[in-house]
Amino acid sequence: MIEIYWGSPLSFVSPAGEVQKFGTIEQAAYWLRKKWPVADEARDRALTRIDAAMHCLGSVGSARRAFISAASSAGFVRDSRVA
Repeated sequence: MIEIYWGSPLSFVSPAGEVQKFGTIEQAAYWLRKKWPVADEARDRALTRIDAAMHCLGSVGSARRAFISAASSAGFVRDSRVA
């Protein structure tokens, strides 16, 4: 399997305080399908855009933005700690 580069990893803090790092579009897709805490319109939009990007029918940037929006909708906040 070839992993699709989607930019620098995204780190989010869950509502429970756990930090999760999303380094590939495949990891983001897995989380949205299997581990996402809410099933809402933002999640569905992110899944659609990620699937399109993975099949070269949409942009990776659009998928990434949709994922960030879904994370925000689910209560995640960007991790602002410096590595």
